[in-house]
Amino acid sequence: MSVENSADDIPPAPPVSDSRTFARGIADLVDGLRDSELWLHLGWTDIKQRYKRSVLGPLWITVATAVTAVAMGLLYGALFGQDIKWFLPYVALGFIFWNFIADSIKEGSVVFSTNEGLIKQLPAPISVHVYRVVWRQLIIFAHNIVIYLVILAAFRLDLGWSALLIFPALLLFVLNAIWVTIFFGILSTRFRDIGQLLTTAVQLVFFLTPIIWSTNTFTGEQGARVEGRMRLVELNPMYHYLEITRGPLLGESVALYHWAVVIGCTALGCAVALVVMRNYRARVAYWV
Repeated sequence: MSVENSADDIPPAPPVSDSRTFARGIADLVDGLRDSELWLHLGWTDIKQRYKRSVLGPLWITVATAVTAVAMGLLYGALFGQDIKWFLPYVALGFIFWNFIADSIKEGSVVFSTNEGLIKQLPAPISVHVYRVVWRQLIIFAHNIVIYLVILAAFRLDLGWSALLIFPALLLFVLNAIWVTIFFGILSTRFRDIGQLLTTAVQLVFFLTPIIWSTNTFTGEQGARVEGRMRLVELNPMYHYLEITRGPLLGESVALYHWAVVIGCTALGCAVALVVMRNYRARVAYWV
């Protein structure tokens, strides 16, 4: 047998899979975004199913948050001797934006495991389920922000042009909700205990974050003693996330370093989520 014939008998090398590339991961995100009709419908259906056959329907979202915010605002405002005109909007906004953060983490961590049937039967990018969670959180946020509008009218808060900073702040919130859902969703699909750990961690961080208390709570001699310790609050990223959203809506100026911290965390989180998408996106269907 000639050398040429032997060479012809050698089968060609199998094609190299591109499933674990950044291009495929980005394509999944783009394709999922284009399927907006699907995730918009699924997200709104989730809200309707949650309050099916109730009298108020989705308005229970607003009622529940309003009762909690007002009760906590009045109680802790009286305990700490705070001006209710400032402290009640402060607490209400804290609850509104914290619910967006906390629910994005907790619901994002189970997004794939709770949609096992759709993932296995529906030929759609997995990012569709990510956008579904984020869209659902935006719907809930839209219901809750009504509470702030009522308080704004009741207390006649003096807002300036800085209030418009809420729009880039919300954009950062959405980007963070996307990467958080991707990262923790894929991670907890592989390791199911992650979801339980996140629930506990979120509850702990709630008490470490200025939501029902503020850095202005301590004054006088007591405040002088704890002023150095209060700097530890700035090590909590959630503090900076709340500052860039709550500050503009309270008519307060927001220090630039708060924006720098949030933008830095967002960039780092998006980079990590993209790496996770590249390496493990194709395995989600096998893990659920």
